Amino acid sequence: MVTCYLRYVIDPNKVEEFEHYAKLWIPLVEKFGGQHHGYFLPSEGANNIALALFTFPSLAEYEQYRIDSFKDAECLAAFDYAKQTQCVISYERSFFRPVLEP
Repeated sequence: MVTCYLRYVIDPNKVEEFEHYAKLWIPLVEKFGGQHHGYFLPSEGANNIALALFTFPSLAEYEQYRIDSFKDAECLAAFDYAKQTQCVISYERSFFRPVLEP
């Protein structure tokens, strides 16, 4: 199991647009076999940082999702929405493995 942690730098004047973008991706990740744990928007503190967490059974399955997402019409529309609205300034992606109780 691998969890993808996405840290976004967003335009603080476009939080509403970013929220729409986030809502587009939740079902798309699930469509490709992932489990989305949600997006987290600014509340207190930094007004330009947002987070997302989602899990795939393996890194290989995540990588297949990435390949397939660049061929999927709904995913391409979501990418295009972010580009058109410029709600995402930048992002970084990291992967984590869970430590669960024995």
